[in-house]
Amino acid sequence: MKLLYRSLAPIALAASLTATAQSAGTLPTPVAEVLKRAGVPESSAALVVRELGAVRPLVQHNSARGLNPASTMKLLTTGAALELLGPAFTYKTDFLVKGTVAHGVLEGDLFIKAGGDPKLTYERVWAALRQVRERGIREIRGDIVIDRSYFAPIEHDPAKFDGKSLRAYNVGPDALLLNFKTLMLRFVPDGETVRIVTEPPLASVEILSRVQLAKNGSCGDWQERLKVDVREDDLLAIIHVEGRYPESCGERAWPISVFDHQRYARVLLHTLWSEAGGKLTGVIREGQAPADARRVLQIESPALAELIRDINKYSNNVMARQVFLSLSAERDQAPGTAARSALLIRNWLAGLEIDAPELVIENGSGLSRVDRISAGSTAALLDALWRRGTMPELISSLSLVGQDGTFKKRETANGLAAHLKSGTLNDVRATAGFVLDRKGWRWVVVMYIQHGNAPAASGAQEVLLNWLSERP
Repeated sequence: MKLLYRSLAPIALAASLTATAQSAGTLPTPVAEVLKRAGVPESSAALVVRELGAVRPLVQHNSARGLNPASTMKLLTTGAALELLGPAFTYKTDFLVKGTVAHGVLEGDLFIKAGGDPKLTYERVWAALRQVRERGIREIRGDIVIDRSYFAPIEHDPAKFDGKSLRAYNVGPDALLLNFKTLMLRFVPDGETVRIVTEPPLASVEILSRVQLAKNGSCGDWQERLKVDVREDDLLAIIHVEGRYPESCGERAWPISVFDHQRYARVLLHTLWSEAGGKLTGVIREGQAPADARRVLQIESPALAELIRDINKYSNNVMARQVFLSLSAERDQAPGTAARSALLIRNWLAGLEIDAPELVIENGSGLSRVDRISAGSTAALLDALWRRGTMPELISSLSLVGQDGTFKKRETANGLAAHLKSGTLNDVRATAGFVLDRKGWRWVVVMYIQHGNAPAASGAQEVLLNWLSERP
């Protein structure tokens, strides 16, 4: 082993010197040309290309400037969660009773003590209520009480970010996040018409459709041809849908957000409890579970290592926000808050010897106008995480370019294998992750573009990867 080490040492030294010689504060020429054609000044872009473990980067440009990272901020949230909570960590939701149970009747209340589960889907809630029913509770002669104290009270306006309150990506966090607080509109061509089916089927949701089936034309951006409007009256939601739906689309699904968290829970739980054959005398309300309540069921989420695959590969905002708040809820054993979670992350970075004075992290998802981090700090984070025990879980959560996630339809450069996280806002295009080149060298790559013309520079990422693959 010593002989092998010595034989490789000159090669490693030569590589290091080569990288140092190529380092510059300028962008690679092909990347600079893309920015110029898009009308993006080089001052609005930041770039770091760094061999893993190298002292100096191959390329760095504006590497210390804090820019909006969009959804690449999720790397910070999920990286911290893997380290601070552990890959095997699970979120727990407890079902407790206060009162007596006899002959299938609960004389008292059923409490649902929420634990911030980011993936408490419709199917899992249905299965949980079935299990409560199978544990001998058929009728509740009291209330179903939801305890949301795992998180501190949250003020969230779903229209604040971009005015699109119905979009699923604008759903805010909640200690009892049921089915991502979304309703799936499934469009099904049926002869000369289009049927719209809702999932889950909620009795208090009504669809009024004036959608016409378009026999000709490609599917394309089919959602742009439809208009969806929701009118809510307490627990009733009337969804108006109109426009033209191309037959060539086949079946398609469109998730929308309806109600607030409290009303959504009341509607969904009432529907599912009835489907399970249960009877409720009282109401579904908010409250806190008493210390002497007896647990009848506890359900656990998938492991964190599995959850972050959804967060990073598919850029799930509300799941990221749940994980972000759970950092302080778990570590401090107190209701989770954004301020304390942000402080925990900053202290964690300091423990990795990463000083990021420019860091601003609002909610952990990157869906923010105020978030800031530098390309240099992100590159240092990725380099540090590569050497941590949780590295395999983090890497596998990123999109494999050309294969899955948000990069599924992107073409990979010749001979490269890239695990990347994307970030997109109206004026931001961001990319960060790991690249294995055709020679077997591994690189950290971070590129941030923040400018009104950023969408026109989207191709800069592919150009950068091609440049990296074609280097001598």
